[in-house]
Amino acid sequence: MTESTAPQSEHRTVLLRGGDVHSPADPFATAMVVERGHVAWVGSEGAADAFASGVDEVIDLRGALVTPAFTDAHVHTTSTGLALTGLDLSGARTLGDALALVRAHVAAHPADRVVLGHGWDATRWPEGRPPSRAELDEAAAGRPVYLPRIDVHSAAVTTALLDLVPGVTAMAGYHPEGPLTGAAHHAVRAAAHSAVSPAQRAEAQRAALRHAASLGIGTVHECGGPDISDEEDFTGLLKLAAEQPGPRVFGYWAEEVADEKDARRIRELGAVGAAGDLFVDGSLGSHTACLHEPYADAPHTGTAHLDAGRIAAHVAACTEAGLQAGFHAIGDAALSAVVEGVRAAAGKVGLGRVRAARHRVEHAEMLTPETIAAFAELGLTASVQPAFDAAWGGEEGMYAQRLGSGRAATLNPYAALLRAGVPLAFGSDSPVTPLDPWGTVRAAAFHRTLAHRVSVRAAFTAHTRGGWRAVGRDDAGTLVPGAPADYAVWRTDELVVQAPDDRVARWSTDPRSGTPGLPDLSPGADLPVCLRTVVLGQTVYVRPNE
Repeated sequence: MTESTAPQSEHRTVLLRGGDVHSPADPFATAMVVERGHVAWVGSEGAADAFASGVDEVIDLRGALVTPAFTDAHVHTTSTGLALTGLDLSGARTLGDALALVRAHVAAHPADRVVLGHGWDATRWPEGRPPSRAELDEAAAGRPVYLPRIDVHSAAVTTALLDLVPGVTAMAGYHPEGPLTGAAHHAVRAAAHSAVSPAQRAEAQRAALRHAASLGIGTVHECGGPDISDEEDFTGLLKLAAEQPGPRVFGYWAEEVADEKDARRIRELGAVGAAGDLFVDGSLGSHTACLHEPYADAPHTGTAHLDAGRIAAHVAACTEAGLQAGFHAIGDAALSAVVEGVRAAAGKVGLGRVRAARHRVEHAEMLTPETIAAFAELGLTASVQPAFDAAWGGEEGMYAQRLGSGRAATLNPYAALLRAGVPLAFGSDSPVTPLDPWGTVRAAAFHRTLAHRVSVRAAFTAHTRGGWRAVGRDDAGTLVPGAPADYAVWRTDELVVQAPDDRVARWSTDPRSGTPGLPDLSPGADLPVCLRTVVLGQTVYVRPNE
């Protein structure tokens, strides 16, 4: 890919030509004009000649693919950056491997006040258990260490970190030997993160946003809240993103709203909604997702944090204040509570107003036909993470361990959600699963449960336009005249139209249908490589040596 060497300006007019432009305005487009940060035209190579002499810059795509930039609808930016720059345990194949990584990191970073790690998953280890406190104390040589499980709903910690949190042993979720959950986990997480300096935090945020841009991600939805981070972290990220070139950041602050005063405070933080990880329950991996029936491998039904009454009050207050509400809900009992609460709020403030607010539910994994129908009725957006199924689905995966194969096979029913008309927005929940947009699209199209698969086109839409719709914007996430020029340029193989199975009409896979093609995402095929990412007409990433 070649370009002129003229300095970049927001108001430069740019012609991209000689590639493939993924646009519903012209399924065979090979060229695009960007002017004043917006798409001005898309069309054919021949028609592009008429623009060539009147633009400030011409980019020869050399056969590359141009698509809308991805939107990751659920990210924890600072934690993502700390995982990128800190102790990453996601590659540990055994408990011994994990402890060895802790020893090496502690030795290599003697100045860190608290050692922060991420990504362990004992269900993948032959030992089948997390490290004991004694094992972790030995590996950490007496240092404070905070190691959240991959789902970030429990954490293994050292005694030295517990000593920094007075009263933690009396808190709900404290376990003398095992990982902490609930209030105890939130307390030690706050203590651990408070040891991160503002400079370290800002560098972690920059690292996460740089990484996102390198993957063709133009927008992230930051899911913050008092149980996850702190206000300084949240407002600092929004300020950093506004002041430097990079992906856009829409912030959600997960705190209950009772009245207009609460809603105003949410807005003053810079948040677009009182949503994101407002916890109705926890996670399946940590046995804290709230279920109707007990876990297959534990004699309880998980943890409920919000009941239908509190959910109804929050949704009603947010709706009346013109603010988007939302919740974290994974288990079937938690999702039933969400539906009951939102329906009660609609009875108070009006169904039309609730639907117009586009309230959202994060994760929404253990849905039933009844809760799917209710999502459609109430206009709820499902903000979901297909990589969860790729990581934990299947007959031998963590879902089956926790729930048994029958219940596990019902999880993450994307096809049923789409058939019911429920809007989907795709994300990663990074650092729970990595930022990986094409991998996310592949995970939805090749879901481990055949009945839940969707077409690559539907999955791609959920990861581009779906994220914009989830923040109330219908004018973005697609390359048509007038849309914001948020796009990515990719090196990829031949484009195809992929359907999940014979349920999709044959005509839609025929090039003559006029359906824009996308890269072949079949398992084993190479994923596209990002060459350039552009946000509102400004280049925020260029692959080195291209």
